[in-house]
Amino acid sequence: MLSKFRSFIQSNSLCQPSDRILLAISGGIDSMVLLHLFFAAGYKPGIAHCNFHLRGSESDGDEKFVKSAAENMGADFYRQDFDTEQSARESGISIQMAARNLRYRWFEEIRSRHGYDYIATAHNQDDVIETFFINLSRGTGIRGLTGIPVKSERIIRPLLFASRKSIEEYAIGHDISFREDSSNASDKYLRNRVRHHLIPMLEEENPSFRMALMETMLKLSETEKLYEQELVLLKNRLMRKEGDRIKIRIRDLSAHGARKSILFEILSEYNFSAQAMEDIIHSLGGPSGKQFLSATHRIVKDREDLIITPVDNKEERKYYLEREAGRITEPVDLEWMVVDHTETFHIPNDRKIACLDLQKLHFPLILRHWQTGDYFQPLGMQGMKKISDFLIDTKVSLPDKERTWLLTSGREIAWVIGQRIDDRFKVRPYTRQVLMMKFTSPFPDTK
Repeated sequence: MLSKFRSFIQSNSLCQPSDRILLAISGGIDSMVLLHLFFAAGYKPGIAHCNFHLRGSESDGDEKFVKSAAENMGADFYRQDFDTEQSARESGISIQMAARNLRYRWFEEIRSRHGYDYIATAHNQDDVIETFFINLSRGTGIRGLTGIPVKSERIIRPLLFASRKSIEEYAIGHDISFREDSSNASDKYLRNRVRHHLIPMLEEENPSFRMALMETMLKLSETEKLYEQELVLLKNRLMRKEGDRIKIRIRDLSAHGARKSILFEILSEYNFSAQAMEDIIHSLGGPSGKQFLSATHRIVKDREDLIITPVDNKEERKYYLEREAGRITEPVDLEWMVVDHTETFHIPNDRKIACLDLQKLHFPLILRHWQTGDYFQPLGMQGMKKISDFLIDTKVSLPDKERTWLLTSGREIAWVIGQRIDDRFKVRPYTRQVLMMKFTSPFPDTK
């Protein structure tokens, strides 16, 4: 297997013996065989390990195991903790996708910071076959049926020539220790069901099934190259860039016989789901103003164009409001004034107007987007409530959640703008002065 490993690297121009390679090592059999092969081939790779904290003590055990292996081999070791479940919730994507995004982003940071030439992962031939059927079952374009690339930018996959069976035989023959992920035995995940049931059934029907499928994917890969050439021409005709906006001409898109496939290829890089793409197709002949959101982008259906814009990083944007200013117009239109709390004063019954006890506020007030983990005490309630739960309970739509701003005093939330103030800042009988704030935008703006 070592000779095949060297030959595969050379024939696919994956790396040179002098290159510095960072190995993504989970502790499982595939990655530990990859580690053994790189050392046996004469490389001195670094080792990177992610702890996603998804399997409790098992995850911590994997980390200790990989760290020990790195120490025994004299390899540089890098590790990182991730709160994968929280990242998935914040991004609106699956835990598996969140884990993938987190680890590849971190791998690239380590590679760049420490001067590695490539990042090597332990994907094998079985991963390619499983991914083919997973993509096929979920709906995909031609790219999703061409397999996992051997090399993509700084990522190399030098085990794609090997089946899982051959990897297991190599591990046994060389007495390679590894950690077994208990979730691999469960049929909870689609990949495991494909691995345990679908592929064995197909191999029983056709013993040459693996070879036939790999040849088919090779043909599809060549077909994709022709497809991509035509797609580039179509994109140039349909799309135009204006600043951070991408516009797609609705008339030209609607007139094309393959508009669904074209839209799929355009929007897949912006993380829109297959269902969202169906909804967008159905909206082309409808009224303007409809919006569609992915984890990273927004589409607005205008009269003549579909307008694609990135979703801002909400956590980084803060605006400071001084008492004397009286008004801001960016990022939202807010005006405020101080009034005396007299017997004739009454609080308007309007969610766009907040009346706050001036004495309890600390200037400058801060205007920012809500973040996961934010709490406040909604007016009329005794206890605290998560902002995320409050927005769900009040049936705020997903696009409006993206546009929800908070007014904070110090670290405390005084007003979920356009929704409800915090009970701790309400006007009471002994309040002397009131800060009246009026929100005049039709809705919070994230542009």
